Amino acid sequence: MAKQEAASVGHVHLRVADLDPAIVFYRDILGFSVMQRGAEAAFLGADGYHHHIGLNTWQSKGASPPPPGHTGLYHSAFLYPDRKSLGTVLARVIEAGIPINGAADHGVSEAVYLRDPDGNGVEIYRDRAREDWPRDAEGNLAMVNAPLDLDKLLAEAG
Repeated sequence: MAKQEAASVGHVHLRVADLDPAIVFYRDILGFSVMQRGAEAAFLGADGYHHHIGLNTWQSKGASPPPPGHTGLYHSAFLYPDRKSLGTVLARVIEAGIPINGAADHGVSEAVYLRDPDGNGVEIYRDRAREDWPRDAEGNLAMVNAPLDLDKLLAEAG
């Protein structure tokens, strides 16, 4: 088996129908900063990084989301540093009236699922410490799909 390179995900770049609502979602709800914006594209990042999210209308201005049952992006996932941060973002999601499509405790992480203004799947989540990840008898990762108590998450976030 070949040695795995130490790669990580750098950014996701999405085609959107309308730049303004997409920017509002990723900036005001998820908490990213606009690093650069033009008439047809915007680049948003966290912690001063050039961009984690690219948005453009180059080939999609006014377009509709892809229909269910087609290939494409299932969801992008955005990692928050701790449970309180995740709860704070969840509160903004609820306050904005954005429907929640699901929530789960995966053992390794706690995740909430929703859609952006263009219908793209979005996961917001926080990881547990690696030493707390569930393992089977052989030491292999044993992720689960258990219910996540959103009320408790919100309460803990204050």
